[in-house]
Amino acid sequence: MEKIVLLIHVVLAIGVIAFVLLQRGKGAEAGASFGGGASQTVFGSEGSGNFLTRTTGILVTGFFVTSMALAFIAQEKARGLDNINVPSAVQAVEGDVPAAVNTDSSVLPTE
Repeated sequence: MEKIVLLIHVVLAIGVIAFVLLQRGKGAEAGASFGGGASQTVFGSEGSGNFLTRTTGILVTGFFVTSMALAFIAQEKARGLDNINVPSAVQAVEGDVPAAVNTDSSVLPTE
């Protein structure tokens, strides 16, 4: 299940990147006066803006949903790690602790 959601997530991410790069900026309408307007007839009189904007919104929504699904799956996996018999706090026995070492350079012997 996780691999399927992850695959869909990656495909949606690539789709979002592609559709964002296909959209034109606000200053791109100036090119229509030099003969670039004929290419917009494929998507109708409004151009490709409406189609690309809606498709990008749908892809982003799917990306968000798959992100939440992957977070939920990761949370469920993390809950399963509580049962691996690792003690939460290690209590050391007094004989197991090494003696403190003095690291003050003024006290160290010189050769």
